[in-house]
Amino acid sequence: MDDNRPGRRRYGNRGWGCGGCASFLVVITVGLILTLFGIAIGVGVSARIPFTQSNVTLAGSVGKKEKAPDALPSYVHGKLGGNQNFVNGSQSLTIWVAQGTVIFVVGQQEGAPVVDLHLVADFASLRCKPAAALSARPAWCG
Repeated sequence: MDDNRPGRRRYGNRGWGCGGCASFLVVITVGLILTLFGIAIGVGVSARIPFTQSNVTLAGSVGKKEKAPDALPSYVHGKLGGNQNFVNGSQSLTIWVAQGTVIFVVGQQEGAPVVDLHLVADFASLRCKPAAALSARPAWCG
């Protein structure tokens, strides 16, 4: 049988089609677990476009809702959901107290280095507080 007949199309492997639910699964599992400890993590990659002052940046973060945007690189801080660049594609998903963000920016980014790999884990809430601020100092604070 000839599969190249006119009017008949063959489509490749379509897979399961769950690319859109990946962010939901990350926020509902990783995000909620990190929120229990008040942690946010961020990952980003940036590179300068040759012969210009513009960068291409892809970054993402997940964790506690108040901390997730701050885990993004400083040069895209404030650009989440903005329109001041040539291309600014950003997405944010909030589930209860957990939030996941993704941003893709092409354009001028103040303070962006030529090439950057950004890895951040904000453990600020796990640091020991002074004894005066706590009624009973936890044993793991030493």
